[in-house]
Amino acid sequence: MGRKVTVATCSLNQWALDFEGNLRRILRSIEIARNKGAKYRLGPELEICGYGCWDHYFESDTILHSYQVLAQLLVAPVAQNIICDVGMPVMHRNVRYNCRVIFLNGKILLIRPKMVLANEGNYQEMRWFAPWQKSRKAEDHFLPRMIQELTKQELVPFGDLVLATKDTCIGTEICEELWTPHSPHIDMGLDGVEIFTNSSGSHHVLRKAHTRVELVNLATLKNGGIYLLANQKGCDGDRLYYDGCSMISVNGSTVAQGAQFSLDDVEVLTATVDLEDVRTFRAEISSRNLMASKVVPYTRVKVDFALSCHDDVLVSTSEPIQWQFHSIGEEISLGPACWLWDYLRRSQQAGFFLPLSGGLDSSAVACMVYSMCRQVCQAVSNGNKEVLADVQRILNRDDVVPQDPQKLCGQLLTTCYMASQNSSQDTYNRAQELAEQIGSYHINLNIDGVVKAIVEIFRLVTGKMPQFLVHGGSSRENLAMQSVQARVRMVFAYLFAQLSFWSRGMRGGLLVLGSTNVDESLRGYLTKYDCSSADINPIGGISKTDLKTFIQYCIERFRLLSLRSIVSAPATAELEPLAEGQVIQTDEVPGWRNPGRKGLPLAEEAQAPAEDMGMTYKELSVFGRLRKMGKAGPYSMFCKLINMWKEICTPREVAEKVKHFFRMYSLNRHKMTVLTPSYHAENYSPDDNRFDLRPFLYQSSWPWQFRCIDHQVMKLEGAEGDQDFEDLV
Repeated sequence: MGRKVTVATCSLNQWALDFEGNLRRILRSIEIARNKGAKYRLGPELEICGYGCWDHYFESDTILHSYQVLAQLLVAPVAQNIICDVGMPVMHRNVRYNCRVIFLNGKILLIRPKMVLANEGNYQEMRWFAPWQKSRKAEDHFLPRMIQELTKQELVPFGDLVLATKDTCIGTEICEELWTPHSPHIDMGLDGVEIFTNSSGSHHVLRKAHTRVELVNLATLKNGGIYLLANQKGCDGDRLYYDGCSMISVNGSTVAQGAQFSLDDVEVLTATVDLEDVRTFRAEISSRNLMASKVVPYTRVKVDFALSCHDDVLVSTSEPIQWQFHSIGEEISLGPACWLWDYLRRSQQAGFFLPLSGGLDSSAVACMVYSMCRQVCQAVSNGNKEVLADVQRILNRDDVVPQDPQKLCGQLLTTCYMASQNSSQDTYNRAQELAEQIGSYHINLNIDGVVKAIVEIFRLVTGKMPQFLVHGGSSRENLAMQSVQARVRMVFAYLFAQLSFWSRGMRGGLLVLGSTNVDESLRGYLTKYDCSSADINPIGGISKTDLKTFIQYCIERFRLLSLRSIVSAPATAELEPLAEGQVIQTDEVPGWRNPGRKGLPLAEEAQAPAEDMGMTYKELSVFGRLRKMGKAGPYSMFCKLINMWKEICTPREVAEKVKHFFRMYSLNRHKMTVLTPSYHAENYSPDDNRFDLRPFLYQSSWPWQFRCIDHQVMKLEGAEGDQDFEDLV
């Protein structure tokens, strides 16, 4: 009696609108699945066109080209005798849907539209698609003529149905449907569906992987069954990195685990499972069986095909495994590095240019490029021909077979220390030592001549010579003198990115890397159009706290011992004059208590990259999570923090910190409109372009909100008396 089935799921590194490359990777995954004996192959969400098409979904070309790819899949020899489940946009009765198209031997069995759309954070599916809201119902869908000619079908079912093969029943979920309170797999399982499939476009966020794994295993733990999750992998054209983690779960246990981070464009997982294990598991759950007796049934699409074979007695089944999760340091080491590799090879540039200051943030970016080089060398060593071909094309050398990450880093990464009279010998040494250890091509230059020339032009035009605060200048002069240094560095970065290879007799240009972390962006602790302005920023979605963890990981894992002095040094922008050769300017001095900062107008303080932040990076992370993830305005944040910080701060101190944060956040929000595209790794990212949609012109004194805070502080301090709120207005 046939009861053992082999099923396949996969992670594909698809690229938005790369129909030719996407087709090639889909065909490769089907071929691998077939060679492994699978009779069902599941792919990621919208894999034909690529998930991140955004407003290209509005274009009829996107649907046309998706059907053209589908036509080639339908007739491909490797796609015969295996049920193929692929994703693409489909127009049904003039409504656009995010769909799965399931076919077998050149015939379309079912088009299943997505019923619950992802429409928060980075996802805007409701902008392009409509959800299918007719549960357990279907309609006839008229196929386009190019498909009719191939399948000899005019109509196919379109809707919420399940497949009934000769030996089992298969139901479909699409990404977000797994995350909803009442997922389709619940009722499907109660109605006898034994295999659930989920095609996803789920991106990497630090500490997220375990949630996805738990959801899948829980889906089959309470209800029994076999669950296949397919997820996209890689950078398909924007800020997100889709992190694979495709998996197969049986009765609450993982039996196949895919890589979360990998340079392999195609990864196929298979598992052989016994359908009787599902049936016996379910049979002894009496509460499930009682619920199953009254569930509304699904309409079955009968399929004259079996996933199992008659003689399978000697076929072994897949055993449960323990899921291996990465540490935070590993996640930061691997995820951004893979994203950088995809961006580099797909942008057709020759490498990266990084202003290396000797501080923690730019050093973290350098280490990410070094980690990328390590992964590239490892992939080549493992026989990955696609990675080797990409390296040779980027380096413009067919004879290169990279084996040494340091040597490869010297070919792909140019670092530059841009000194000024305000730079210390310590940061110079740190940058030099790190560059030597990772192997980057390192440049040292001095920007003083250009800065002096710019200031001199200003003097000639206005008759005024601005001075630093320590030299008797005003706060406005101090800010301008710092900002001109920062902005000159951006100009130098792009000049050298464009011409440094040319000056060395080599071909190609370089991508400029930014190094502003998520906390600095949130606070606005950066100069607009300085070195934070770059082509891409691999740490723009990562907190300072997590970056320190990453640096410690690099010290231990990569033996980059020069990082020890970097991680222990105080953070500083080095834009103000030194005192006897020593840095006196640091980031984390609590400036809201610092009398030396009084008199600086808020509008100027907001733009000053070198003014003390007035809070620690740890506090910034707390503010950021409460603001975005906790949906807290000033008053709600204060109410939460007086309890969270009751052991370390008085209510009045909490109030001052909260007000200072919101004042600085609102005054600096305009900087987010030009924020360098950053790797998204934190759910409290202030990215204004796609993720965190808010005004950039605020009433920055927050009068009503702050009076509410002040009123509550007075109550807590016992000073309320008979005073009411109106008295405080």
